[in-house]
Amino acid sequence: MTVDAVEEPFRTQLTVRLRNGHALLGVDLPGPCRFTSGNGVDILWMGPDEYLVLAEPGRQAELETVLRNEGAAAVTDVSAQRVTVRLTGEHARDVLAHGCAIDLDPAVSPPGTCVQTLLARTGIVLMVRDEGCTILVRQSFANYFAAWLADASLEYVS
Repeated sequence: MTVDAVEEPFRTQLTVRLRNGHALLGVDLPGPCRFTSGNGVDILWMGPDEYLVLAEPGRQAELETVLRNEGAAAVTDVSAQRVTVRLTGEHARDVLAHGCAIDLDPAVSPPGTCVQTLLARTGIVLMVRDEGCTILVRQSFANYFAAWLADASLEYVS
């Protein structure tokens, strides 16, 4: 199989508003349209003073406390808002190109790229990783996204 999609259920997802600072949870803050990783978390740039912190399941309370102690202006648990899907395989970017206007050529969107965009008319957050992509899609669009992904992947599955 040259495309593999795996749901990563129950991921901790915290929206953080930050007035100033250069790091969260010991990880440098990413610049626009980027994400950084370390210490078991991914930090995604969502806007000029807004970040999304992703971590393994069940870390909401622990991370909220640490973030507030680090001076975050606001921390909101949005873990139930989005479904997280990891797409890997040699044709992962080709599948996404069927419905996404973002140029996923590695020279244009290298690992560490993070954008909010539309995929087949569905709002997503797209993270480009070394081994593929992570897609965050709103819970209410999860079934539509899964059906679209299955259809778009057909030509790449052996």
